Amino acid sequence: MLPTLRMTPAYERLPERDGAGSHLDARIRTSLGRGVELAVRALVAPTLLAARWLPARERPTGDAVPVARASLGLGFKMLLDEVFFLTEVLSAPTASLADRHRFRAEVAEALALYAERGWLDEPLGYHPTPPPAEPIEVRRAAARGLAFQHLRFDSGYAPHPGEPGRARWLGYAANRTAHAWVFEHSGPPRPWLVCVPGYRMGHPLVDFTGFPAVWLHHRLGLNVAIPVLPLHGPRRIGLRSGDGFLSGDYIDTVHMQAQAVWDVRRLVGWLRARGARTIGAYGVSLGAYTTALLAALEADLACVIAGISVTCYVSAVRWNLPPFLVALAERIGPPWAEIERLCRVISPLALPPRVAPERRYLFGALGDRLASPYDTTALWQHWGRPRLVWYAGGHVSFTWEAEVRALLREALAASGMGRGSR
Repeated sequence: MLPTLRMTPAYERLPERDGAGSHLDARIRTSLGRGVELAVRALVAPTLLAARWLPARERPTGDAVPVARASLGLGFKMLLDEVFFLTEVLSAPTASLADRHRFRAEVAEALALYAERGWLDEPLGYHPTPPPAEPIEVRRAAARGLAFQHLRFDSGYAPHPGEPGRARWLGYAANRTAHAWVFEHSGPPRPWLVCVPGYRMGHPLVDFTGFPAVWLHHRLGLNVAIPVLPLHGPRRIGLRSGDGFLSGDYIDTVHMQAQAVWDVRRLVGWLRARGARTIGAYGVSLGAYTTALLAALEADLACVIAGISVTCYVSAVRWNLPPFLVALAERIGPPWAEIERLCRVISPLALPPRVAPERRYLFGALGDRLASPYDTTALWQHWGRPRLVWYAGGHVSFTWEAEVRALLREALAASGMGRGSR
């Protein structure tokens, strides 16, 4: 996760010449700008990576996270997290310093609106119940040798009238169409598992690895639906899936998270309208955040499984960035306390879970370098301390951890979602 703001380079502010050469000059400036920015990021990256290993990282109070036994295997898994972080440092787009006044004004305006409408005290009112999805298209597709259906439907989400950033958010044209990858067995109805992806996911090749489609669909006999989060995959607004989500524009973050749970609820409604009687939800990373929020809005879920969860965007920043950058971002942009209060309307920790306690499951990574293990314990406490499994690994390694596969099998079997369940 990158620092939230960047300077606008001088070459981007140079006036363009009139005449035939202006377009060429613009392309040259753009190319030079990207090269200079990449060079600066490359110079900063080693210092930033080193600072992440300093012992000054914030350690919340409360229930302790178990200490993992040091090993080469654990070290390698943690290194994979750092490689992912490095790709973000080198390539993730961030908001411009020139927007800092807009950030402050929009956050202040949003907080005033949320307080006036009572959403800071009762965030449930911020989330209206959406209608079931109405498909625009359901077509056959294939990836990694797996046949599935590609569902498209109009999201229908819009920020509340008067909310800051409403027009900007609705201007992301590709984001207005929701997508999902669907695996459905023929014959009698079977249980459905809705798998909510994390940050940078949103493509079949990636999603079918993060969520083992062959095992879930063929081995366990489940129907599986994998929604694409806003700004991801075919809904992206940048070069990469997820660009714009963690850019530092927290008004957009609120809209993104509100739309994410709205779209998943529409998908769940569509499944129910088609006769699904048993539906569970499983999310990882930022998808676990959405799943935890879903558990506070939809009571009739067979189970909810939240893995390597982020539960607070401010704590995620503090976990990923060294203290001096956290302090610098606050001097430039809105205070972190205001951002945390702003995100209360989308926080799974601000709403009581509606899914029964025995249907809640969590897993966390003891060596996680991207999502704080203390976010997992915060959600565990908020959920009434249900079944929680830790594994000795990192954020990225969840895909092959035996403890994760065992918990999934346990949760699905206990929820009546094993092979043959109806």
